[in-house]
Amino acid sequence: MSKNPVSKSKPVKRNEPMHNALKFFLAGCVAEIYLLVIRRFYVNGTANELLACDAALPYLMAAGAAVAVIGLVLGIVWRQQTKRRWIGWSVFAAGVFLGGSAWMIRTFYDSALTFLCVVVPVVMLLGILWNLYDRECSWSLTILGASLIALWVCRRVLDSIFLGTYVRIAAVVYIVVLIVAAFLTNKADKNGGKLRNLQVLTAGADPMPIYAACGLSVVALAIALFSSTVAYYAMWALAIVVFALAVYYTVKQL
Repeated sequence: MSKNPVSKSKPVKRNEPMHNALKFFLAGCVAEIYLLVIRRFYVNGTANELLACDAALPYLMAAGAAVAVIGLVLGIVWRQQTKRRWIGWSVFAAGVFLGGSAWMIRTFYDSALTFLCVVVPVVMLLGILWNLYDRECSWSLTILGASLIALWVCRRVLDSIFLGTYVRIAAVVYIVVLIVAAFLTNKADKNGGKLRNLQVLTAGADPMPIYAACGLSVVALAIALFSSTVAYYAMWALAIVVFALAVYYTVKQL
């Protein structure tokens, strides 16, 4: 009798990463459809549709803020309950996305929609990677994905008279963050995967992909600051690295 519960519990644990990855996939699809619907009526719609959407966006901002507060409260109340905690934080994330995206769209219009339509699939893919792949692969692809978004922003806004300076400052700050991340990874690796009780890498993990991701991102962002054209080619070079790394770890997982 004692063997049956054990044999039934193993498949659940084994399938849990796949279930979490599926949740990220479904959430990303819903978010992308939501953005495409707004684009259809707010950007490509008629004048009446545009005015109706513009009037509805403040209500979406308020609703998102309310949902985020409810999710935050639930996440704190259920912080000791693993099965319920993710529900609270999922509600919080949904509220932040709903309210934050409505504010960005109403403030920056089509540029915000284009940015969000790029960010949502990237976040969805990274969520899937964090559940299915090794930790060093997840970290390195997350860094490279964030760097690709930063390069895309540089390419679009670097030559802007009003926003170009702010983009350069943000890029410099991001470069500093990458250098600090590589330093912390090095310290964590030397301390057996832990740094001040913060789990960075699992025991025996290879930190080299993270070093390479940070180094390539720093170089790409540094040269992209000179020109939006350079940012374009740096973005494609980094995309090739992302593809190669994803293929390598996919083959390794098989």
